[in-house]
Amino acid sequence: MYPFIRMAKELFAHRNDPPLPPTGVHVSTHMCWPWDLDPWLELNNGRTLTLFDLGRIPMARRIGLIAALRKHGWGMTVAGVTVRYRRRIRVFHKVEMRSRMIGWDKRFLYLDQSMWTMDGQCTTQAVYRTAVTGQNGIVPPAEVATAMGIAPESPPLPDWVQAWSDAENMRPWPPARD
Repeated sequence: MYPFIRMAKELFAHRNDPPLPPTGVHVSTHMCWPWDLDPWLELNNGRTLTLFDLGRIPMARRIGLIAALRKHGWGMTVAGVTVRYRRRIRVFHKVEMRSRMIGWDKRFLYLDQSMWTMDGQCTTQAVYRTAVTGQNGIVPPAEVATAMGIAPESPPLPDWVQAWSDAENMRPWPPARD
C-alpha cells in the first residue's frame, strides 16, 4: 500500500521550509520500517522507489513545481528511472534522502535522488525522467519552467544524464514480444 500517512507527515514536517532554487537540494530523514522489508530483511527495491516519493513531492513543492501544476491543472508522471543499489538498508536504519531537479530537455524533467546512511555512505541513487502532462499530452518543460517563474533554458545536463537519456531514446518502444 502507498505510504499516505508517511507522505502527509513529510508534507507537514516541511510545510514551513523556505523555497528552494530550481536545482536546490531538499533533505529529509526516513526510517526503514518492518513493512518496508523484503524476504532478505532489507529495504525492498520496489519500496525504495515508493519512498523516494517522500522526498520528491516536498522538493517539487519547495521549487515551485507543485504550485505551477495546480495553477494550470497539469499532472506529473514518471517516464523512466535508473537506479543504483549499493548498500543494504535494514529495519530501523535511518537514512538521509537528498532530492533535486537536475534540469530538463525538450520533453522531460530530470530528477536526482539518493539515500545516505547517517554516517555519510550512499546506499542508493535514482535518476528520474519525468513528464508534466496536460490535456494535450506532455507539456514542454520550457513552458513548465516559465510557469514556475524561472528561465525556460535548462542548466546543462551532466554528460552521464544526457548519455542515459540518449540511450533511453534509442530503446525500442514498445519492446519486442519474443
